[in-house]
Amino acid sequence: MPTAKYMPETHTILGGKVHVYRRDNSSRWQCATYLAGKNRRVSTKEDSLSKAKDFAEDWYLQLRGKARAGEISSEKTFREAAAQFEREFQIITEGQRNAQYVKGHSTRLRLHLVPFFGAMPLSEITPGQIQEYRIHRHEETVKEHGKPPARNTMHQEIVVLRQTLKTALRHRWLDRLPDMSEPYRASGKISHRAWFSPEEYKQLYEATRKRAHTPKNARYKWESEQLHDYVLFMANTGLRPDEANRLEYRDVKIVDDAASKETILEIEVRGKRGVGYCKSMSGAVRPFERLVARNKPQPTDPVFPSVHRELFNTILDEENLKKDRDGQARTAYSLRHTYICLRLMEGADIYQIAKNCRTSVEMIEKYYASHLKNTLDAAAINVMRPREKKKSRKKIEPPEPEEG
Repeated sequence: MPTAKYMPETHTILGGKVHVYRRDNSSRWQCATYLAGKNRRVSTKEDSLSKAKDFAEDWYLQLRGKARAGEISSEKTFREAAAQFEREFQIITEGQRNAQYVKGHSTRLRLHLVPFFGAMPLSEITPGQIQEYRIHRHEETVKEHGKPPARNTMHQEIVVLRQTLKTALRHRWLDRLPDMSEPYRASGKISHRAWFSPEEYKQLYEATRKRAHTPKNARYKWESEQLHDYVLFMANTGLRPDEANRLEYRDVKIVDDAASKETILEIEVRGKRGVGYCKSMSGAVRPFERLVARNKPQPTDPVFPSVHRELFNTILDEENLKKDRDGQARTAYSLRHTYICLRLMEGADIYQIAKNCRTSVEMIEKYYASHLKNTLDAAAINVMRPREKKKSRKKIEPPEPEEG
């Protein structure tokens, strides 16, 4: 038996408010309308046009009644805002943000935020709902892993939530952002980043120098010499490890500085803040000269083709320097922290340090200056106002009686 062919056909009812139509090669009628800011459609599951029109009329009247009762909202949902945010974030940040960072935002939306907030109209995402999300994540993670999510994990998820709601705000899908602050949170502990004190730094570079002169295996002599120069170079320039990884020999110049009357390095730095400049301490010159003599480089060769992380950690473990007294692990980044702290201890201007390290004064005050006793001026603190001497009152004698 040949299959019956059906041509597409469309009818309107209720003054054009509802469309009843049939698709190509389908016997079933569909109906559609635009209501409460959205296109809505459904299958009538009817082959008869008259029955399909009756179904469409009842369906539309029910929808209109729900809309008037406030049961149907025209608001955008969190899921729609999340889709818009992902689209914008990937395009706008292309080439400016690490691909893993962008991917991490999408993962947090997909795994945690959209499953919880997805169907909610944006206006229903209140401070109370956000607190419910924190509780939900805590209970869910404890159930699966036996411990709550890390503070930084929750912080990153709230960051993505805030950015998604800001996207909705820009598109006028939301009139204001809800309060996302964490209630009952204790004041943050003042801490500092792991660094090497002057005594520890001396212990470190003496250990790397000894390893460079007498490596445990002759095959690793070059690596040991490179590591020794890396430690001295980093602690005398304050470069970030990623900045050092991008550094090429053509970016470094040996100059006689007129202000300090010392021979220093002028470095053109490329890192997460773009292109910046750094003037080193004089202690960075000799290590750089050794690097040039040892490697005989081309101008475009990297100064540090590798960071020798394994050897660096081995020496830290051997010298019992891997962790500071607060239990924070020391890494190559600690050499930058050491540079900043040692400069502050010598009384260098904090604004000039911030410029030379391509960071802000606020960051240095928060993570470095807070724990250095040298930044406290005892003369300014131990001020005592001179006490005024109390004036003694003279005793007033009563007048003698007049003789009569």
